[in-house]
Amino acid sequence: MKLKILDKYLIKQFLQTVVFGLLAFTFIFIVIDAMENLDDFIDQNVPALKILHYYFVFAPEMIKLMTPVAVLFSALFTAGKAANLSELTAIKACGVSLYRFMVPFIITTFFITIISIYFGGYVVPSANQIKINIEQVYLKKNLNFTGSNIYFQDSRTRIVSIAYFDNSIDQANRVSIQDFDPENLTSMTSRIDASRLVYDTTKSIWIARDGIKRTFSSKQDADYFKVLEIPDLYFSPDDLLKKQQRIAEMNLDELSELVKAQRRAGNDPTPTLIEYHSRFAFAVTPLIVVLFGLPISANKRKGGVAAQVGINILVTFLYLVFMKVSQAFGKNGALDPVLTAWVANLIFLVGAVYNVWRSRM
Repeated sequence: MKLKILDKYLIKQFLQTVVFGLLAFTFIFIVIDAMENLDDFIDQNVPALKILHYYFVFAPEMIKLMTPVAVLFSALFTAGKAANLSELTAIKACGVSLYRFMVPFIITTFFITIISIYFGGYVVPSANQIKINIEQVYLKKNLNFTGSNIYFQDSRTRIVSIAYFDNSIDQANRVSIQDFDPENLTSMTSRIDASRLVYDTTKSIWIARDGIKRTFSSKQDADYFKVLEIPDLYFSPDDLLKKQQRIAEMNLDELSELVKAQRRAGNDPTPTLIEYHSRFAFAVTPLIVVLFGLPISANKRKGGVAAQVGINILVTFLYLVFMKVSQAFGKNGALDPVLTAWVANLIFLVGAVYNVWRSRM
């Protein structure tokens, strides 16, 4: 469809307000956070440049959270301004329907949604990694150091614990590998304790050194060893570091791999699945809220633009609260993970479609 002068005008006004809204909302939240953390920055003698770096990588998370609000604010402000200045009356007089009037907003928001999927799925996690690292080093927060005290389930019947992993030489220190009976997961069948576990890159297997292997059956057998190859371990050196990553630091690909690893180990992947699908669902939020609020703002109502924007932004925050509540139910197993991520979108989409139909010109 070829863009007309009206479309270009509306898209320009819309995008300008989106950028202004994102900058304004992000700045406000950064200032609030800076005021809350000012004492910590001063107490820890954090350099000014490092504080600026911290808030530079803090901004992507705020931009992601504020995008739905900024997009809705922009759509309502643009449409409401056109209605109050009688521009919309002139548009109607030219035979332009509500549906046609909404087209430039929907198309623009669709592209914003596509960008948001990548931004929230890859850019934000990368920024969060740097942000959390700064908190650990300078603010002494979240000090469960990556690479130490690693404990995980490698398969349905195997648990691995590592005191410390040195990724520079692919070596784990003070390792315990415990195997359990598949028919009775409370009964241990064997256990390997080693001072070191080294990864052989040529054979792609782990080699235990200086340890003891115990076997539990009718009697306990103990065999001391200098070198023991363990070919059936499912994790790699890279996996050990990834296992210590927080979900907020993982991109979409890493979340997908984590789900597979959790399923392979017999663990419940529900929280990870919810996070994975929620990143897509949240990116679609701007499209839903624009469909919901735009028809309301496209008609003159008492209270002017400010009242309409206020009401619809309130609806957006209620939408976000509803999304968080549904996620809580999903993590408790009350809802399917995919449904949990999308239920808020589906409900408000029904409301948006009804709103468009009710407000049609």
